[in-house]
Formats: sequence, C-alpha cells, structure tokens
Amino acid sequence: MPKGYLIGHITVTDPDAYKAYVERDTPILEGFGGRFLVRGGRSEAPEEPMKDRHVVIEFPDFETARKAYYSEAYQEVLKIRLKNAESDIILVEGV
Repeated sequence: MPKGYLIGHITVTDPDAYKAYVERDTPILEGFGGRFLVRGGRSEAPEEPMKDRHVVIEFPDFETARKAYYSEAYQEVLKIRLKNAESDIILVEGV
C-alpha cells in the first residue's frame, strides 16, 4: 500500500511563538503513525524562491495523513502555526 505524506514549506515569522506549535504538533502527528523524515535542516531551491523551512512526515497511508491533518487536535494546534508562520502544506500519496 502506498504511504501518505504531509509536506510543509514554512517561513517562521515569530520563532519564539512557533516553538509551542512544534512541541504540540509532534505528539499528535506521531499518534497517527507519522514519522518525521525531514524537519528543517539545510535546503536549496535552484529553480524557484522557497520558504525557509521544510518538513516531510510519512504516514502509513494517504487516508491516515488526511485523518491526522484534519483531526480536531491538530486543527487546534494549527492555529498557532497560522499566526506565526507562512506555510504551504500538501498531502500526497507516495509510491
């Protein structure tokens, strides 16, 4: 069965406030079987402008990635990110 992925491209606008998001989102997403494959680190965009930070979270399947993102718990924590960062989030099925 193909894996599901949540991919985020993020520019944090308030690093201190954003820490609360990272502390609270991690156990929620891991509770859905999410495994962080990429979380920050060096990056380069040779063809386009990009956000500062990148995250790739692997889930057992696409539906589980959707359930994690749309869960009540994550939607509550999401409010912190929306206030303190500019984000592009994608849910995608892998091969």
